Amino acid sequence: MRIVDMHCDTISRLLEMREEGKEEGLYANGCHIDVEKMRKSGYLLQNFALFVDLAHCGDPWDMVQRLHRVYREQMEQNADWIAPVYRFDDIDKNSRAGKISALLTVEEGGVCGGETEKLRTLYEQGVRMLTLTWNYPNELGFPNIDSRRKAKLRKEAAARGGAQRDDLIREFLNTPDTEHGLTDTGFAFVAEMEKLGMIVDVSHLSDAGFYDVLRAAHKPFVASHSNARSVCPHVRNMSDDMIRALAERGGVMGLNFCADFLTQLPAGVHNPGTVQAIADHARHIVNTGGIECLGLGTDFDGIDTHEEVPDAGCMDRLFEQLKRSGFTESQIDRIFMENVLRLYREVLA
Repeated sequence: MRIVDMHCDTISRLLEMREEGKEEGLYANGCHIDVEKMRKSGYLLQNFALFVDLAHCGDPWDMVQRLHRVYREQMEQNADWIAPVYRFDDIDKNSRAGKISALLTVEEGGVCGGETEKLRTLYEQGVRMLTLTWNYPNELGFPNIDSRRKAKLRKEAAARGGAQRDDLIREFLNTPDTEHGLTDTGFAFVAEMEKLGMIVDVSHLSDAGFYDVLRAAHKPFVASHSNARSVCPHVRNMSDDMIRALAERGGVMGLNFCADFLTQLPAGVHNPGTVQAIADHARHIVNTGGIECLGLGTDFDGIDTHEEVPDAGCMDRLFEQLKRSGFTESQIDRIFMENVLRLYREVLA
């Protein structure tokens, strides 16, 4: 079993712990992902996101640079076990040396402030994938969930109480933005990213933005950590039409282990997450877009702990559940590794 995971927030979590006075590193820690856990499960490659929350960081560019320093330090301190990826050939080189590969990404295109020079700086620093938006509008486009609007809505919902409150929140979480897509700057960024050899990531982006990327992009792109909306109607997931369009373009979407993106429970009910729910999304996505469009995007360290697959050391549980759900080992290899590697081979310079 070899694993490629398109998204985790471990670097941001390590910086948070450092600011709390806990000096934990990447080799062994209390996070969902560390070197020991990845080695246990047989990871080939892990994407590490530099995640920036625009509303809580002061200067977004300064924050992404702070996160980059943490990433660089951890790569240096753990160089015997893990090594960065800059070109596709680095993956094989690292594997032959007995090392896990680390591919650097940024989750929040707003860190660039709309400046393509900063995008190029990120590329020079090793970033090979950019999530165009997180949960705020930025210079590039609009997300399906606007966290500022969500906070206001929660206050309004609390004032209503009862079933009206739950219905208001549910409507917000299940209603995609089909009007506001990429800005002119967003289109320019997509073009520049393709020129550089940086992968466009549409997770978090509005539905309108997804179709804008579909029209603008010439290379395959990804939804690094998004599930199927037909299985769970949360707008962070993708509609069947979007899944088919992504597949036809040669793109890949990554199974997200966030329990609330896997199944939708009544408001206030604890959602522990089940491995069967992950397999259900996998089956629907493969039936809709084909086996070639599905990969992994766990969102580890950016989500509450999934109770049945709690960390990177437990990926065998998903492997076994997919087998029980009728997937062949060859199909599981595609989901766990081969589909993402095919896209990386095509897009990375």
